[in-house]
Amino acid sequence: MKVSVLGGGAWGTALAHMLAGNRDQVLLWARSDATVAEVNATRSNAAYLPDIVLSERILATTDLRQACRADVILSVTPAQSFTKILQEIAPFRSGDTKLVLCSKGLDRDSGKLLHELAAGCVEKSSIYALSGPSFAIDVARGLPTAVALGAAGIDQAKALAEELAAPGFRIYATADLLGVETGGALKNVLALAVGIARGLQLGASAEAALIARGFAELSRIGVRLGARPETMVGLSGLGDLVLTCSSPQSRNFSYGMALARGGDLSGLPLAEGVHTAASALRLAREHDVEAPIIEAVSAVIGGTVTAPEAVQSLLARPLREEAPS
Repeated sequence: MKVSVLGGGAWGTALAHMLAGNRDQVLLWARSDATVAEVNATRSNAAYLPDIVLSERILATTDLRQACRADVILSVTPAQSFTKILQEIAPFRSGDTKLVLCSKGLDRDSGKLLHELAAGCVEKSSIYALSGPSFAIDVARGLPTAVALGAAGIDQAKALAEELAAPGFRIYATADLLGVETGGALKNVLALAVGIARGLQLGASAEAALIARGFAELSRIGVRLGARPETMVGLSGLGDLVLTCSSPQSRNFSYGMALARGGDLSGLPLAEGVHTAASALRLAREHDVEAPIIEAVSAVIGGTVTAPEAVQSLLARPLREEAPS
């Protein structure tokens, strides 16, 4: 299969590098002329993956028409620009081209998951979502990584998983497309919460409690939307949540730390949870799901409370059963 990757950031470049090990060529599309020139001329993308020598089998391009001449397209552009990229590839994409969603988040304007946005212009049978605990630098270095690939049917998920997997990159297939995307979107908001706890120096016990109670919120929302419970406790749910909440390598975790410290946030890398928080809270309320941690994070981002005030509001909540029957 011919494979193209849309997005010349860290994750897109890492995926292209990993995929290039199994095929003659992988096209990597980026908007930046400088990024394309650097990848092709020096086999590097220093701004995003310093010290990684990229595969000679990667061909970078700014030509979207060329990139869409593929059997499989991995969309790795930020979630908030997904609607735009959908519109841009529409004239060039073949009807039977598989579209793999590799970005994590809810659309800020509509509150929809990315596969819901794609359903308006792409056949449901051609939509996939790839998500799980995976730092770009680990994948680029060939370190062991496992992710989930969701699709409308298990057979199609298995077939593409076998096509895209690599020795150090295990892909587990599932027919729960919605669940794979839900876990990936909501964990970003919860990583902000744990980052805030780290920034306020609340201790490892508080961070562990936030991960556990945050996972409860993620699971409740996911299941209410129609996701399978087993997906929520799998790679794209619990697995991704644990990774994102455990290291400053996570942009959302780092952004949460900065929020807690009250510093200048303007120069920080994109943290998708910032854009997703309000949509996640709206989703929880629409489906009558209690989500106090997501609510607190949304309030901090919105500027209606400070990080310490948000923590106090969580601590002041009435005591309750851990898992009401």
